[in-house]
Amino acid sequence: MDPTPIWQAPEPRLVLASTSPARAALLEACGLAFETRPPAVDETAVLAALRAEGARAEDAAVLLAELKARSVSARVTDEDLVLGADQILEVEGSWLEKPADVAAARAQLSRLRGRAHRLVTAVVALRAGARIWHAVDAAELVVRPFSDAFLDAYLARCGPTVLGSCGAYRLEAEGAHLMAEVRGDQFTIRGLPLLPLLAFLRDQRVLLA
Repeated sequence: MDPTPIWQAPEPRLVLASTSPARAALLEACGLAFETRPPAVDETAVLAALRAEGARAEDAAVLLAELKARSVSARVTDEDLVLGADQILEVEGSWLEKPADVAAARAQLSRLRGRAHRLVTAVVALRAGARIWHAVDAAELVVRPFSDAFLDAYLARCGPTVLGSCGAYRLEAEGAHLMAEVRGDQFTIRGLPLLPLLAFLRDQRVLLA
C-alpha cells in the first residue's frame, strides 16, 4: 500500500479481514491505507446452520462478517481496527454462494435469468476482539431474460472472474449486460456499505472529519 494519506491517522492500523479483491479495490479507491488478512471461517457450514434456523439474510450477513473479523482479530494487536464483511444473494427465499467453477456459474446465472434477487451486504468493526460497530444494507437487482447464446458468450469472455462474486457477475464491469434493473447503492452491490463505513471511520478519528 501507499504511505498513509494525509486525511488518515497513522494509528490505529486498519485491517481488512477479507480476500475479496473487490472490497480491497473499494478501500484503495478511497485512498485508505490498510492491511488484508485472510479469515478462517467455514462459510458454507455457517450458512447451512443459519438457513436451518430460519435466519434472515441480513442477520446471517452480519454474523458471518463478525466471524471473519473475529478470526483475524485474534492475530492482530488490541489497538488495530479489524473490518469483516459478507454478502448474501437471496433469490426466492434461497441463498446462493460463490460458484465453485464456471459450470456452477452458468447454472446460477440460468437460475437468476428473468428474476429479481437481493444482495445483502454487511460490514462489522472489531477492536480488541469486541464488536464496536456494524452496518448492513440491501440492493435489489432484476436480471434480464437473456439467451443461452448470450450466456455462453458472457462466460467465455469473463472466464474465472465470475467466480469472485455470489452473483457470478461484476456490475462495475461486463455484468451490467445481465441486468434489466438495479435498485440500491452501487457500493453495497460491489461488497461494502462504503458510505456508512467512511462515516464510522471519521467518528473513530481514523479519518479526518
